[in-house]
Amino acid sequence: MQILFLVPYPTGKAPSQRFRFEQYFDALDKAGYKYRVAPFISEATWRILYLPGHQVRKALGILGGFVRRTAQLLTAGKYDYVFIHREASPIGPPIFEWLLAKVWGKKIIYDFDDAIWIPNTSAANKIVAGIKWHHKVESICRWAYKVSCGNAYLRDYARQFNPRAVINPTTIDTEHLHNQVRDQTAPGRLVIGWTGTHSTLKYIAQVVPVLAKLEQEFDFEFRVISNQPPELPLQSLVYQPWRKETEIADLLAFHVGLMPLEDDKWAQGKCAFKALQYMSLGEPALVSPVGMNTEVVTDGTNGNICTTPDEWEAALRRLLLDPDLRTRMGLAARQTVEQRYSVVANEPNFLALFS
Repeated sequence: MQILFLVPYPTGKAPSQRFRFEQYFDALDKAGYKYRVAPFISEATWRILYLPGHQVRKALGILGGFVRRTAQLLTAGKYDYVFIHREASPIGPPIFEWLLAKVWGKKIIYDFDDAIWIPNTSAANKIVAGIKWHHKVESICRWAYKVSCGNAYLRDYARQFNPRAVINPTTIDTEHLHNQVRDQTAPGRLVIGWTGTHSTLKYIAQVVPVLAKLEQEFDFEFRVISNQPPELPLQSLVYQPWRKETEIADLLAFHVGLMPLEDDKWAQGKCAFKALQYMSLGEPALVSPVGMNTEVVTDGTNGNICTTPDEWEAALRRLLLDPDLRTRMGLAARQTVEQRYSVVANEPNFLALFS
């Protein structure tokens, strides 16, 4: 069996690719499958993609992606399946997907882990937002052999157009990557943490007043790991740039991890990935009751579900005061990930996409 992966970014770079399918490449090798990964964006374009300026180089990088995609169509005939993550091209109508499904007759596995049919414009992508062609998601779902969705909300959307839409959660490699557990009783300053990209920094705002109040009583650090520094009126704030080489060691510094969200259509499509990362390392996750968060976190067992400022404050206060509680909840969190959201647990589900 041969599989062509049409993906947006170079391998090993984007979290959605790393944690949705790249970490299953060993399983494909063991199963005897042959595969090729074909990114739209080159390594050179990736390095400047989210930097200000470089507009000409970015435009040339996008043009180069279209040239490569066109060439890849010429070899698509030899593949049994074409796995498309999010889209075959970042702008314009789904021409490549239509050709693959309707002309080449390929079995498309269409994969996404966000509500990508909803426009979600940020400062980084506002220039191309008007030509993103978000409504193409419906058409690609119709043409696909199967649709691989990160959670039930996304699956339910896809099933309007394709009955072969299934849940394939974003998973954690608990054996080779997130394979350590935080010692909650070790001496040192307590760290409340958040990790994410510039596009989700806005969600921290709702917990800032709570943290500002608690930092008057407790000696803790609020550590933000991201690709851009936040501007927050907090004395406890420490910004740490995200680096792939140290991502696990950096996350292990957290005692508690936060995942606040706004309850909107876009956030309902989130796959609780921040929470899963914290939990896999033995750290209780405090989350908003939005989307998949309430499926992953059991309130009072492996974390807390917080709706109001009072609930955020009470949950944080308990965990700041009680290392034994952090330990119990952290171990329960790790167990949740191992049993339900690990690569090992989900491997049969992932391989079943190609059947």
